[in-house]
Amino acid sequence: MTEKAEAGNAIAKEVVQSWADAEWFLNRDAVPAKTTYTTFKVTGETNTDDLSPAQDAWSRPDIPLHSLAMHKNSRDGITADEEGVVGPMKQIEALKEKGHPLAYVGDVVGTGSSRKSATNSVLWLMGDDIPNVPNKRGGGLVLGNNIAPIFFNTMEDSGALPIEKVAVDNLNMGDVFDIYPYEGKITKHDSDEVLSTFKLNSPTLLDEVRAGGRIPLIVGRGLTNRARAYMGLGHSDIFAKPEEPVDTGKGFTLAQKMVGKACGLEGVRPGMYCEPKMTTVGSQDTTGPILVMS
Repeated sequence: MTEKAEAGNAIAKEVVQSWADAEWFLNRDAVPAKTTYTTFKVTGETNTDDLSPAQDAWSRPDIPLHSLAMHKNSRDGITADEEGVVGPMKQIEALKEKGHPLAYVGDVVGTGSSRKSATNSVLWLMGDDIPNVPNKRGGGLVLGNNIAPIFFNTMEDSGALPIEKVAVDNLNMGDVFDIYPYEGKITKHDSDEVLSTFKLNSPTLLDEVRAGGRIPLIVGRGLTNRARAYMGLGHSDIFAKPEEPVDTGKGFTLAQKMVGKACGLEGVRPGMYCEPKMTTVGSQDTTGPILVMS
């Protein structure tokens, strides 16, 4: 593209300028200052087998079909449509009749395996349509006292907003609440009564939601920086910057040196954000179709 721009192609110049101006990001809606949700409460622990039952692995590529098995085994407050076969679809539809999107709220959410289909099921039933992408949804809100790290990361990659270390005791099945992501508080709907408070795991989390996911943000932000570097501009100040840990002045372990080398650094510290140069991508314990490209 830069070669075409240098050759005088006006459209190529516009494309490079658009990337430099981060229009791909700014043209997407920012996360609202306030959003209203209806609570889908799951008490106790939710593991990925609850959300994506292993016995239904054959249906995982068909997300709408596979989501029917989510919580197919009844538990406190949740009644399956057909025990062991179809989850609480009627209950979910009844909650949606209140006119608000549903939020998945639990004490401990997403433990167990790393299967992406668990996230797909939650988002299909409680997320937002993706324009021109059938049978898949993004967005969505998950609140939990604890959220398993891999599940949290998968939700990030899907463009959802996972918030952990938030007390959910005051949120019950069917409750309607307002969430203020920038202020870090949850209130009773149309009320100043605070039900819970929280702090986002990272200052970049809301940018990830706006970008449609963590990976689109990383790729898009990188292209914006490359376009700006090509044009002799500094880094964009549009994106939120991750918090970096304080340098302890100590040495690095071998693993920290290895990751650091891939990032062009001497080493990395726990909690540091970095983007290593990737040369190989592997997949472990994959169920369903997979495309490998090199």
